[in-house]
Amino acid sequence: MPSTVNVKQFAILLGILLPLGAQAQSSRAFVGTVVTLRVESAAVEVKPDSGDVVVAQLTSDTIAQKIAPGEKDLKKAEAIEVTDLAKGDRVLVTLEPDSTRIRRIVVMSAKEIANRNDADRLDWQKRGVAGIVSAKSGNQITVKNKTLTGEIQTTITVNDRTAVRRYAPDSVKFADAEASKVAEISIGDQVRARGEKSADGLTMTAQDVVFGTFLIEAGAIGSIDPVAREMKVKELGTNKVLTVKLTADSQLKQMFAMPPMAGRGSLPGRGPGGAPGGPPGGFDINQTIEHIPAVKLEDLKPGAMVVITSTKGAKSGEITAILVLSNADMLIQMASAMKATGRGAGAPGMTGAGMGGMNSGDLNGLMGLGIGGMNQ
Repeated sequence: MPSTVNVKQFAILLGILLPLGAQAQSSRAFVGTVVTLRVESAAVEVKPDSGDVVVAQLTSDTIAQKIAPGEKDLKKAEAIEVTDLAKGDRVLVTLEPDSTRIRRIVVMSAKEIANRNDADRLDWQKRGVAGIVSAKSGNQITVKNKTLTGEIQTTITVNDRTAVRRYAPDSVKFADAEASKVAEISIGDQVRARGEKSADGLTMTAQDVVFGTFLIEAGAIGSIDPVAREMKVKELGTNKVLTVKLTADSQLKQMFAMPPMAGRGSLPGRGPGGAPGGPPGGFDINQTIEHIPAVKLEDLKPGAMVVITSTKGAKSGEITAILVLSNADMLIQMASAMKATGRGAGAPGMTGAGMGGMNSGDLNGLMGLGIGGMNQ
């Protein structure tokens, strides 16, 4: 689960940069993303993190520097040529007073950010664990992770060097998780941790811990508003209409059509091609969903069965989607089968009877970050 470069990191840079001279008081500085380079006019279009696109002028006096993703010390910035700028680069721009001419531009390369994020994602997969908090004792947290073959429990030890962060209500991005502490983690919260694992994978000393209170909802799409980027979903079991808001960071994925399972109580086994690095002795839904291709909003259709993950929303009946899985009939049937075999025991967001006798306990096997509660 890699962290991406975000507004907070550049805000730190901004705080370093602005006091560098008294003349900075009348200049304008902002953080944004390079949209277009106008080579013929030596201009650059930058979309600020808030506000409209700014067309700024590069001059022979423009100071151009590059800093590594995640670096907070401007003393480590390296001089570059303005021609090294590329579309998608994250930039901190300082304009000359009352002008659109760029006095200074500090760049975080989009390519380097992507490379770092890819490496970080692989590290989370290799050294990470995920699950629902089932117990706490001092600086130790026990998380459980449901698999198709049973329950795995991992004990996570947190120390003074562990970075602990928490998802806020209606939050979608990992990068927006806020600093927290282990005392704020509650039983039932979902946790993803990264660190040094024991040989059997059942204990860990954590380097990073991210947690939050997540919901899982399921139902049929009633309508889609592509302009507002909202869906109305008839909640499975209750038939209540749920408003699902989609942001640019919401993941939309569509599962492949699969044949019905042989029976409600049967469970597919993990074959030779099972995803590596999953829980011992079981199918890893995290790994499976990671490889499902992303789709666009226009690919989703009314009537399709969806499973949605989100943080607990600030408004009743309204959530902001972290992940939407369409064509999820098979996934729901798998959860129902897990319930039938005694491997499910309750999950928020599912109440009453519904599809194939579904009820409030049927999606428990898909919790514990099993379907992407924490967006990478």
